[in-house]
Amino acid sequence: MQLAEQVDIYLDHLRAERGLSAHTLEAYARDLGFFLRHLQTESEPNLAELRAVFDAADEAGLTARSRARLLSALRGFYRFRLREKWITENPLDLIDAPKLPRGLPKALSEDDVETLLSAPETASPLGMRDYAMLQVLYATGLRVSELVHLEMTNLRLDEGYLIVMGKRSKERPVPLGTQANIALREYLASSRPLLLAEHGSSPFVFVTQRTGGAMTRQGFWKLLRGYALKTGIRASFSPHTLRHSFATHLLAHGADLRSVQLMLGHVDLTTTQIYTHVTRERLRGIYDTAHPRARR
Repeated sequence: MQLAEQVDIYLDHLRAERGLSAHTLEAYARDLGFFLRHLQTESEPNLAELRAVFDAADEAGLTARSRARLLSALRGFYRFRLREKWITENPLDLIDAPKLPRGLPKALSEDDVETLLSAPETASPLGMRDYAMLQVLYATGLRVSELVHLEMTNLRLDEGYLIVMGKRSKERPVPLGTQANIALREYLASSRPLLLAEHGSSPFVFVTQRTGGAMTRQGFWKLLRGYALKTGIRASFSPHTLRHSFATHLLAHGADLRSVQLMLGHVDLTTTQIYTHVTRERLRGIYDTAHPRARR
């Protein structure tokens, strides 16, 4: 069986058995396509030929992060090949991942967050929806994909939390603050029925007026960027900005990393440790304030 056929079978496996999103599958297909195009052999590639693929990625100008993603995709593919007994050993175990820069997440100041949250015009159904979405996003730290796919059955408003379906279909409870709870209740009571007037029911919490279905990630990002421009926020902005702000502000006000990890849905605490600079700064502030010789 040719390698290209094995790649197709592997992608079908990811789609059918792993339940990966279309966006993730597209990334896998792109990386494995690069691998096939830059192999310099038609037989089973050896270690030197695999290294040549990564040399080609370097020459093509792929960043360290992109090369690491390529290696991750290939490792998954090779583990699948071993399981299917198409190969008997995995030469990728001898290839080290490129070192990635540890950039700090971008977060808005608390004042900028307040400005952004007040940007939607709540007199209109769409404005009320947008206001509720922004309130919930900042109050919970959800990923954008988790926010737009939130369903009515996920709401526990009387108890003050949401049930979120995260990566790998893992559920997690996330607390919902009072202001976000009130904004969400107002949207559900007044605006959502108007948005669904021509469409009937929908399982999704946040719906579009045009289709009555869930908003796309891209649609929400466009909406969010529009409000940032409207309010004159000049800080670096991305779909994860409010998620990073949520984590940064929690830690700055005394939350511990483990609690933030659970709320963000990080499988590994090391992922959450990118925020340790916040706890260091908070501890330094406490020390400077409390220690009798700190300022002498």
